[in-house]
Amino acid sequence: MSEHIPRHLMTLAYSASLVLMASYTTWLYAVGAYHDLVIPSFTVMLFTTALLMHIGKGFKPYVPRLILLTSTYIVVVESLSQNAETSLLWLGLPMTAAFILLPLWAALALNAALIPLVWWLAPLHHAAPNGFIGLCVVMLLLALPRWEHGRRQALLRATDPNDDDCNAFHRDTLYVRLNSEYQRAGVLNRRLAVLVVHLPQLDMAGEQFGHRAQLALLESLCHEVNHHCRDHDILGRADSASFWLVLPDTSESGALLVRERLQRAISRCVLVETGQVEVRIAACLPRAQEAFEHFVQRLEARGATLSNV
Repeated sequence: MSEHIPRHLMTLAYSASLVLMASYTTWLYAVGAYHDLVIPSFTVMLFTTALLMHIGKGFKPYVPRLILLTSTYIVVVESLSQNAETSLLWLGLPMTAAFILLPLWAALALNAALIPLVWWLAPLHHAAPNGFIGLCVVMLLLALPRWEHGRRQALLRATDPNDDDCNAFHRDTLYVRLNSEYQRAGVLNRRLAVLVVHLPQLDMAGEQFGHRAQLALLESLCHEVNHHCRDHDILGRADSASFWLVLPDTSESGALLVRERLQRAISRCVLVETGQVEVRIAACLPRAQEAFEHFVQRLEARGATLSNV
């Protein structure tokens, strides 16, 4: 899914869809077209369900979006089936919604599967073959902006060392910097320590309060870590909710002191959505003659352990 769509925009989309379909259903009832009320009434219930799931807690964001997308397909196909004069351009509405609400390849796969199915289920197969070809062209044209956006994001990620959501190095840069410090410590016989920092509230914040709450958690963590550490310490995001803080020239006792200092500082951060920020931190030091790959595996295992506590 396009998980970065602002929550208020999705609320507006659900509400507008519900109002439009409810108004259309009321108009059908008012003019006495009772035989046409089944699909619109059913769609009103689907839109209501999607809106309530979006507003409520405990539902994944993609569930109401799939309901919205399915309802859009149902309405358009039903209109094309009942009225032969309806323009085929209306099929562009659910196709466009798919590219907005779904990832690029999922939207392409869904439209590629549904266009032939819709064409043969509805009385559209009597239309000219050029109409089917036109729909395929429209689908590809709708995919171009998303593909170009993804290409630019990949290019930006390849050239920007920072994570997309916070003031920390992203995973690839973190591995390179950690490897450099690891080799430096081995050659110069210096000490090296790494703190594995886990945010247990991150997934919960995203499910209950959306992406902005996650960004607030990440910003609070990175701000406190960067404020209470040295300039040459390296903070990087290892995965969604775990960070590695690389501490060059630091012994085990020094790493434990940094851990205690960070835990006290972060525990004083209070956010509106999640309350007091919780953090789990563990120290990990290289062993004698240990390969870098094995050290990385131990760091990943330590992060997995913190996430399961």
